[in-house]
Amino acid sequence: MPSSGALPAGAISTLGTRPFGFYVHVPFCVTRCGYCDFNTYTASELGPGASQREYADTAIDEVRLARRVLGDADLPVETVFFGGGTPTLLPAADLVRILRVIDEEFGLAPGAEVSTEANPESVGPAYLAALAEGGFTRMSFGMQSARPHVLAVLDRQHTPGRAADVVSEARQAGFEHVNLDLIYATPGESDDDWRASLEAAIEAGPDHVSAYSLIVEEGTRLATRIRRGELPMPDDDVAADRYLIAEELLGAAGFSWYEVSNWATGESARCRHNLLYWNSGDWWGVGPGAHSHVGGTRWWNVKHPATYASRLAEGVSPAHAREELSPGDRAVERIMLELRLSSGFPLAEVARPGEAARALSEGLLEPEPYRDGMAVLTLRGRLLADALIRDLT
Repeated sequence: MPSSGALPAGAISTLGTRPFGFYVHVPFCVTRCGYCDFNTYTASELGPGASQREYADTAIDEVRLARRVLGDADLPVETVFFGGGTPTLLPAADLVRILRVIDEEFGLAPGAEVSTEANPESVGPAYLAALAEGGFTRMSFGMQSARPHVLAVLDRQHTPGRAADVVSEARQAGFEHVNLDLIYATPGESDDDWRASLEAAIEAGPDHVSAYSLIVEEGTRLATRIRRGELPMPDDDVAADRYLIAEELLGAAGFSWYEVSNWATGESARCRHNLLYWNSGDWWGVGPGAHSHVGGTRWWNVKHPATYASRLAEGVSPAHAREELSPGDRAVERIMLELRLSSGFPLAEVARPGEAARALSEGLLEPEPYRDGMAVLTLRGRLLADALIRDLT
């Protein structure tokens, strides 16, 4: 990656032809959850040269770098997503300040979606009110489970009832859109535990729920515990059963799936930032380890906050490396992402139409959209989505 951060002319020339957004990575956590392999750091892991207190200024430096790299193209920002880590470990004023600079440099599109992730224990009414006043429109809380013993396996620190309380606080602060993240198939979780978590999430009153099967990532504390035999490995059949329970309860409560792991109460409640990813939009990722994509060029930043900060202080791009996607790569990525959406993928662009016909005959694709030229997953197809995508590409 050039030290200036310059992008290929072909990528720059397509700016403005696709939706554009920002992802802002905040790499700080109070403690490290046992299942997490994200690029995050606790205070004891940061080391010299990295400062949580100065992080907003460093992130703002990268936003201004983005403006220089992308030139004077008109790029109204349709979505901004603060993720982590725990973005809400920073003062609300810091998050608002970063957002304000994005607006100053690029301009927020009318009705832009501005989201942040938060742990339920990391925010309160005053903090939420400051975010709402500062332009944030959507909150996403990491609930994960309503059962204490499941949270303990995941090394989550919040109390089970806090997620419901914080949804109410977000509503009172003025947030129309609130998401709860859940994890299923954790070792020691029963069907009844999972049902209780879903029921608690629904009762809390969000308009969006994300539910993800637990993935055991190498190098995590959870992987070590499983390897030692302290915990059983999550079972794929159990995970499938839990997904069916999620579809049953969420559907009965008025939620509809629009992506394999995401349900919303209506189109306006869908996460527009994630839809930008799934529909191959452009975005600039700010922060250590953050990934970006513009016009078929993808790049990613150095991982450690100290290295990230020092590069920007020297006026050098924090990007570590990049790749230019071939037309074939982009076609494969499109089907991998778009087939997971309820809107589906055009059959005319499927590389192996015979496999699509087989999937239809096996009940993995919906018949009516198929007749209209779209591959849309059935409920059974959602359970086998990864394997089906491999077959179609």
